[in-house]
Order: sequence, then C-alpha cells, then structure tokens
Amino acid sequence: MGSSIVLGILWHFVGAASAACFYAPLKKVRNWSWETMWSLAGLFSWIILPWTVSWILLPDFGAYYSSFSLSTLTPIFLFGAMWGIGNINYGLTMRYLGMSMGIGIAIGITLIVGTLMTPIIQGKFSVLTSTTGGQITLLGVFIALVGVGIVSYAGLLKEREMGIRTEEFNLKKGLVLAVFCGIFSAGMSFAMDAAIPMHQAAAGLGISPLYVALPSYVVIMGGGAIINLAYCFIRLATRKDLSVRADFSLAKSLLFANACFAILGGVMWYLQFFFYAWGHANIPAQYSFVSWMLHMSAYVLCGGIVGLLLKEWVGVSRKPVSRLCLGGLVIILAANVVGLGMAS
Repeated sequence: MGSSIVLGILWHFVGAASAACFYAPLKKVRNWSWETMWSLAGLFSWIILPWTVSWILLPDFGAYYSSFSLSTLTPIFLFGAMWGIGNINYGLTMRYLGMSMGIGIAIGITLIVGTLMTPIIQGKFSVLTSTTGGQITLLGVFIALVGVGIVSYAGLLKEREMGIRTEEFNLKKGLVLAVFCGIFSAGMSFAMDAAIPMHQAAAGLGISPLYVALPSYVVIMGGGAIINLAYCFIRLATRKDLSVRADFSLAKSLLFANACFAILGGVMWYLQFFFYAWGHANIPAQYSFVSWMLHMSAYVLCGGIVGLLLKEWVGVSRKPVSRLCLGGLVIILAANVVGLGMAS
C-alpha cells in the first residue's frame, strides 16, 4: 500500500475524530435553545472559517470566485444545500429513533449512497466491477457497512441495558427521516465531485494539493448554511417557547462561556472537512469516491472510541462493549481492504 494512500486514510480518520468530538463542547452550553447554539456554531463552521481560510489561501479572493460561471457554481451550491438538509434530518432521526438505531441507519445509507452514486453518475462503476482493484475496493465498502452495523448494534444493546429510551420514539417517522438523512447527507460527497473544476483552478494558482479543495467550501458550506440557519431562525421567530432575547439575557460570564463552547464546537465541525480535504488529496483520482466511505465509517469508529474515553460505557456488560470493539476492528479492516484495492 503506497505511503500516499496510507496518509489519505490517516487524515480521513483525523477528520472523523474531530467530527466525533465536536458535540462535546456543545454539551457544555447552558440555558440556551438548541437553535441559538447551533446557529452560532454554524456561523463559524459554515461561513467564517471557510471564508477566512480561503482568503488566506487565494492570491485574489474575488477574482477566483468570479472566474467561475453560474453553471459551475450552482450544482456545487445545491449539493451543499442538499447536505444541509441532511444535517437537519440527522438531528430529527436521533429524536425519533434514538442514537444507536438512528446512527446505524442514517450513516449506513449515506455511506452507500455517497460512495457508490458518484462512480455511477460518472459512468465509471463498470471499472470497479471489472478490475481486481475495483472489486477489492467494493469489498472494503461492504465490510465498512458491516462494521457500521455492528457498532450500531452495540449501541442499541447499551441503550437497552441502561434503560435509555427516546421520549418521542416513532419507528415509521424515524425510518423515513433516516432514509432522507442518509440520501441528503451524501450531498457533500456529490458537491466535492462537482467542485473538481474549483480544485483544479486552485491548483493552477500554485496552492498545495492538500488545500485545493478548501476554497470550494465557501460555496458548498454556503448552501448548507442557508438551509440550517434558515431552519433555526424560522423556529426562533415562530416558536413561542423559544426566545433569542431570553438566550442573551443571561449573566455575562455564562454568555461568554456559552459562546466559547459553541464556537469551539463549530471549529471542530469545520476541522473534520479541513482534514477531509487532506485525506481526499492523497486518494488516487480514480478512487476519489472512496473518501466518503472512509470518512463516514471512521466517524462511527471514532464516535465509539470517544464514548469509551468519556466513560459513557461504564456499567455496561461485556457483550455490548465486545460488539463495539468488534465493529471497530471490522471498520479498521475495511479501511485496509480499501487501501489494498486502491493500490492494486
């Protein structure tokens, strides 16, 4: 397996670890509505950081973006908005199915859709099925899906043992939302593929291959930001039980702490895609679609590890923990199989 591929897999795991940890600081926010907290975190994650990083990287910020036609930017923006819809559905999926079942179904669907739809759309799927490297890569994707399922099952066993129940459990509604979440969340994978002309233009300006994808985040995350912020602002404006004025009438010390935790969560959420770009740059072009599979499966793996480190599994019997470890090993195996396929 080439060193570049190993680095690509490693950076995808680093990004996934950041994604798995991002909600930890948000849990420290007190006496704020979820909408206010999510809006502030998102402001940094989807707008401030992508624009700031791009401003630093590009020799002429305005000239770079004005060089692209609307026909190029529109699908990138719309796929970003699609990803934004998936973000909202993700939260609602957890609400109606609980964490374990929701994550298993949603991540499983987005892993398959985001990974395999890109080569299908590009007309390259036959290459995967007719070459040894492609077949090994597809096997790795399947193994990753199995690993996600095992980790999710471990989480379900944990919830049952600890008596955790979602108060608004609704299987029918939750399954519909999980399917929509899985499909729409794959918009990030589609957006990255549509943004290849932007990556090439950034490379033409002398930007390092590790960073060429980052300027496209201004457009991609701009689409996601509009969806998420609109959802939050509409709820804050229309729900009588929510009030921005009440959120910001707290003591100054608490306001400062809440703002810091929300911003930190937003920074960590952005860093997942910062390192996703690094990982993506080290994956061979013909297998670029595998980046999404590596990111999503590593996200589930890192989520389990973070849960263990935060002692969320203390008091749980050996069976759920052993299933969690087994699922993690299967996901690691999947990453290695995919790496071998790409190197073949």
